[in-house]
Amino acid sequence: MIEVAITTDYITLGQFLKYVKVCETGGQAKQLILDGKVKVNGAIELKRGKKLRKNDIIEVEGKIYVIK
Repeated sequence: MIEVAITTDYITLGQFLKYVKVCETGGQAKQLILDGKVKVNGAIELKRGKKLRKNDIIEVEGKIYVIK
């Protein structure tokens, strides 16, 4: 599990995917999300504007991230 520290109250899913370098652009992040390849707290998430907060768990491309 990879811990990712944020300094704000939340980060959107699209921003998060770019932040951890899973995607280079917002368009790539959007497509990855719409393809159903991203899980948040165990459920497939289809909204790139989903607000991620501390202790949320994100699964993508075989990696698991947790917001700290």
